[in-house]
Amino acid sequence: MVNVMVVEDQIMERQLLEIIVEGSDDYAMAYSIDSAAMAEVYCATSKVDLVLMDVLTAFGESGLEAAARIKAKYPWIKVIVMTSMPEFSFVSRAREAGVDSFWYKSDARAQLLDVMDRTMAGERVYPDSTPQLRIGQALSSNFTSRELEVLRELTSGDSDVEIAQRLNMSVWTVRSHIRHLMEKTGLESRTSLAVEGRKSGLVIRGY
Repeated sequence: MVNVMVVEDQIMERQLLEIIVEGSDDYAMAYSIDSAAMAEVYCATSKVDLVLMDVLTAFGESGLEAAARIKAKYPWIKVIVMTSMPEFSFVSRAREAGVDSFWYKSDARAQLLDVMDRTMAGERVYPDSTPQLRIGQALSSNFTSRELEVLRELTSGDSDVEIAQRLNMSVWTVRSHIRHLMEKTGLESRTSLAVEGRKSGLVIRGY
């Protein structure tokens, strides 16, 4: 029997995950918690074989950061990161953290139990691509990774100088990326870019 810990801050989604786990012959619920802050503690003190980890958890705790700590200390514990948010960097950050698998909650093609089974069998299960979104006149696939990094920082409301310092690039490069973003999207201001980027979920700061 595989002991599963669910880390999910949305009550209804957490209950649904519990039903999926408890309805299986191969999995048993070990813990169900709402914040990634305690996940590492439970892994240290109890037998946990598989963690289903949401990216955005209670109290602003990052599931990706918690997953990285768990994989570093307990590499034998399998971790599946889950999200309904299409933030462009989540998949690559999960890979860098050593996360075993990644599941979009909205992906009907990849059922969670199947992802769990394949992960426990030693397979790394990742989506082929991130969800395609539209911002203004452009699709998310039309943007470069650096443009998306600048777009994410735009949502902070900070100046070009502050953004340049955080991203370790020149102010002129930041402004060039902003200009390209406006040209691609057809949006007429940095404020509109920031609002649309945040509203779409394509860029999320702090996780």
